[in-house]
Amino acid sequence: MVNFLDLKEINKALRAELLSACERVIDSGWYITGNELANFEAEYASYCGVEHCIGVANGLDALVLTLRAWKEMGKLAEGDEVIVPANTYIASILAISENGLVPILVEPDPATFNLAVSGVRQAITNKTKVILPVHLYGQIADMSEIMAIAREFNLLVLEDSAQSHGASLHGKKCGSWGDASGFSFYPGKNLGALGDAGAITTNDAELAKTLRALRNYGSHEKYKNLFRGVNSRLDEIQAAMLSVKLKVLDLHTEQRRLIAAQYLSNINNPALVLPAVGEAEQHVWHLFVIQTPHREALQKHLAQAGVQTLIHYPIPPHQQQAYREWNGLSFPVSERLHAEVLSLPMGPTMTPEDVQQVISACNSFEYAAL
Repeated sequence: MVNFLDLKEINKALRAELLSACERVIDSGWYITGNELANFEAEYASYCGVEHCIGVANGLDALVLTLRAWKEMGKLAEGDEVIVPANTYIASILAISENGLVPILVEPDPATFNLAVSGVRQAITNKTKVILPVHLYGQIADMSEIMAIAREFNLLVLEDSAQSHGASLHGKKCGSWGDASGFSFYPGKNLGALGDAGAITTNDAELAKTLRALRNYGSHEKYKNLFRGVNSRLDEIQAAMLSVKLKVLDLHTEQRRLIAAQYLSNINNPALVLPAVGEAEQHVWHLFVIQTPHREALQKHLAQAGVQTLIHYPIPPHQQQAYREWNGLSFPVSERLHAEVLSLPMGPTMTPEDVQQVISACNSFEYAAL
C-alpha cells in the first residue's frame, strides 16, 4: 500500500535530533514561553523574511487572534466584512465569525484553486476591511494583484498560510506579503510539529506586541492584563521539535516538487484533470489534488491498486450545518471542486516505486461512461 503520507517515516529520519531536543527541554526545567520558543520564533521569522513571529497553540488561533488583535487596535469592528475563498477549509471562515466579523465568500480560480482576483474586486463594499487569501494545497495566491487591490481600497490582508510553508512569488515568501499571516504546524503539514502548533508572522511591531499579550491571557507583564485574552501559547517542546524540522523543510519541499513533476509529466488519463501551477517556487505541494467527475469510482480503483487517497474537502463551507444560514447559497465553482477533487499520495519519504505505482494506477483507471 502506498500511504497517503507516512509521518512515522518522516520523523524516523529525524529521531535522534527530535529526542535530543525533547531531552533538552525536559532537562531545562522551563516548559512555557522560554528559550526554545524564542529561538524558533526568530528562526521562522528569518525564514519567512519578516520581523516578527508569534507562536500560538494552533493554526486556527493564529487567524482568530490576528483578527482579534486588529479589533483591539481599533482597525476592525464587529460587522466588518472579510473577503475569503468559498472553497477553503472551514477554519479560515471560523476565525472570521469567531470575531463577530462577516465572511464574504468569493469563488476560486478553478485552475489554481486559489482566490480569483476578479471576484475580490467585485465583492468589495464600504464595509470591507480585510482580504483573507488562502494559499490552498501549497500554492501561493496571486499576492501581487491582491496587495494592489488592498492598497487601492485601504484594506488589511491576512494570509492563511497553513498549507504553504516556504511557497514564494517573485522571490518573496508567503507570510511576508500581507499585513500578517497565520500558519499551522499540525503534524501533517509540510512543517509539522508532533502535536498542535501555530504561528503568526508580521512586520508590524504593534500587532506583534498585541498578539503576544492576547496569547497569554491578555498580559504583557505578569499579573497585569491589557486585554481579555486567551491561553494560546506554543509550548517549549513543540517549538524545539519545529526548530529541528525547519532545518529540513527546504529539502522536503524539493522532494515534494520532484514527485509532483513526475505526476504532472506521466499521469495522462483524460478522465483526470491535473493541478495547474506557475513557477516552481509558487507551489510547495502540501497536497497534489486532481479533479474528476468520477471521483468515487477513481478512489475505489486506486484503493484496489494499493494507493491511499483523501478528499480535501468533501463539503464546502456554505453547505455545512455550522453555517446553515448559507445553505441556500450557490457557489457553482466551489461546489464542483468539492465534488470532484481527490488528493494523491504526496510526501518526502515516497520511493520511486511508490510514485510509479500511483502513476500506473491513475493511468489504468477506466470509466464506463467515458
